[in-house]
Amino acid sequence: MAVIGTDNPSYGDITCGSLLQQLQRVWDEVGESDEDRDKILLQLDQECLDVYKRKVDMATQSRDLLIQALDDSKIELARLLSALGEKTIVRTPEKSSGTIKEQLAAIAPTLNQLNEQKEERVKEFVDVQSQIEKICGEIAGTLEVGDEVGPPEVNEDDLSLEKLEDFRAQLQELQKEKSNRQQKVLDYVSMVHDLCTVLGMDFFSTITEVHPSLDDSIDVDCKSISDDTLSKLDKTVASLKEDKKTRLHKLQELAMQLSDLWNLMETPKEERRFFDHVTCHISATVDEVTTDGALALDLIEQAEVEVERLDQLKSSKMKEIALKKQKELEEIYASAHVVIDTKTAREKLMAQIESGNIEPSELIADMDNEILKAKEESLSRKDILDKVERWMSACDEESWLEDYNQDENRYSSSRGAHLNLKRAEKARILVNKIPALVDTLVAKTRTWEEDRGSSFMYDGVPLLAMLDEYLMLRHEREEEKRRLRDQKKFGGELVSNDHSPNKPLSSKKVVGPKSNGTASAGPANRRLSVNGTNGVRSAPKERRESLKSSASNNVTVADAASCVSGTEPVPNSP
Repeated sequence: MAVIGTDNPSYGDITCGSLLQQLQRVWDEVGESDEDRDKILLQLDQECLDVYKRKVDMATQSRDLLIQALDDSKIELARLLSALGEKTIVRTPEKSSGTIKEQLAAIAPTLNQLNEQKEERVKEFVDVQSQIEKICGEIAGTLEVGDEVGPPEVNEDDLSLEKLEDFRAQLQELQKEKSNRQQKVLDYVSMVHDLCTVLGMDFFSTITEVHPSLDDSIDVDCKSISDDTLSKLDKTVASLKEDKKTRLHKLQELAMQLSDLWNLMETPKEERRFFDHVTCHISATVDEVTTDGALALDLIEQAEVEVERLDQLKSSKMKEIALKKQKELEEIYASAHVVIDTKTAREKLMAQIESGNIEPSELIADMDNEILKAKEESLSRKDILDKVERWMSACDEESWLEDYNQDENRYSSSRGAHLNLKRAEKARILVNKIPALVDTLVAKTRTWEEDRGSSFMYDGVPLLAMLDEYLMLRHEREEEKRRLRDQKKFGGELVSNDHSPNKPLSSKKVVGPKSNGTASAGPANRRLSVNGTNGVRSAPKERRESLKSSASNNVTVADAASCVSGTEPVPNSP
């Protein structure tokens, strides 16, 4: 092959024709045969054809790649539009004709915009789903307080706003649930604190035993809100409430025992004040007890020790207390003029205490019941007894008046005579009221007896019998006065010395029972005695002693109890 000289045209002007001419000249110079020249030309044609083929293949391949890229872009565009759900939001390219590159250039901005939206949307999904998984983990208890969750798996095939809103709605519900659980936790913690304060327990150890994050020093957002924590808190509160209820019941029992023992032994108020913190809750409900340490175990133990001490002290003071109440019972009956056998009652009381067969508190309660019944009996008799006292007082004045009328010197000018005169005037007015008073007393006594179905006893003697005998003697006295008036009128003479007209009218007097509590009248079948020598009517000494003996031997404490119940015993006639 000939070398191209400098006179050859520059490579800038080289063409296939110029090169072929130059090749012909070289061949001419060399003297190549036509056969060799044809072979070389054929070879050149083949090489040119191969080059064209390679270029066509490369162009075809490039075109196919562009077509595939266009198809992929269209598929990606459709996928992004479907995933983002923004077919009506993002403007899609309208050009579907032109060269492939033109079509690619037209779709590229939309793809870029959608990819950017996809990245932002994925971030939003990651943020929302991370919060959802964190709250779900906190509720389930699988996530420790303060831990962070890993990146969630986001379904990039569905990144629509509708799906995002669903996740946001779910997150909102979970946040609301979390807030409610936090409030529940705070409420439970507050209840545990209040209960521990009342029960005198360590709040910190109690609450941290449920979960370490429940300490007051930890922020509410960091407190455990799991189902397990809430369940433990609920059980803890229920257990503390049961403890509070049990301790309050125990404390109230101790308070009642203390109160009973204090009342039994009449403990001074100064000593009782030391246990005001115990007795102040004697009738309180569980919810009303809120004082710090009000139900602490040491306080209950202190009350138990005091109850035990008072129980031991009670046994030694039992006799003194019982005798004091027996004395009170006897005084009530005495004031009501009910006769009881005090000696037998006291002996029986001491025997019961010494035998130990009866609980001291029960014995005192029984005696309190007897005292209560005795007071009720005394109250029912009060009206009648008041009138009996008035009757006795009137009878005393009647007796004095008759003695005064027999005094021949009553009108003398001796010292004090004017005072006796005034008393006599008042006595006559009072004596004139005796019949009406006796009638009223009889009516009230009979009503009392009908209501209770028993006799009204006055110092062991039926009151109606006393009144009947008094009325009988008063009637006899009136008859005697009438006979004397008739005898004076007709100038008759009395046969008997006891009814002589020369004897003073005041030689017979009618007097009622004495007001000193001793019956001066006998039973219903006996009359008031009459002493005509000294002008004083009263029961003979022997008869009074007989009545007293009969009353003391036949009326006991049991009789007094039957008297209270409406079946007052009647002593045997002397």
